[in-house]
Amino acid sequence: MKKRTIFNSIIVLLLTLVSTNTFAQDFPDLDKSPMDAATFPGNYKVSDKLIKVVYSRPQLKGRALSKLAPNDVVWRTGANEAAEITLYTDMMLGNTKVKAGTYSLFTIPGEQDWTVILSSDLNVWGAYTYDKANDVARISVPVQKAKKPIESFSIVFDDSKTGATMYMGWADVVIAVPFTK
Repeated sequence: MKKRTIFNSIIVLLLTLVSTNTFAQDFPDLDKSPMDAATFPGNYKVSDKLIKVVYSRPQLKGRALSKLAPNDVVWRTGANEAAEITLYTDMMLGNTKVKAGTYSLFTIPGEQDWTVILSSDLNVWGAYTYDKANDVARISVPVQKAKKPIESFSIVFDDSKTGATMYMGWADVVIAVPFTK
């Protein structure tokens, strides 16, 4: 009887070790460009929201902005997946009426101005598959000089008389993108 109890204990121990190993998971390191979101208005009441942007925040880390978001090249507006912008009501971007919905947000940086693009393509990685034929709206906005250097790419909103202004800033560049009702 004693031999049988020892044998059963060994079997239980082996099964425990095997099952513990089976369920071990490898989790990736933290993302170097963490996701963030900017909303307007910035309160927590979802019913009041006009706009929300979900994006990843790349950092300069001693690199030049021109290497990370080169001029005259379509950029994903952040890192990793292309940024996504959700309009909770129909709005105007420049002279284009944009229906409420979710769009990818691309930009084309430039020396004097940046082109901001809303695209109907969703769930895309980077700007590798960007297709101009799927543009919903485009606007060109002038480059402004940041008050101080901005290490991490950032998006914030501010109230305007006719809607909201989305500010994007990185390095020494700030652009203001007007959304009107």
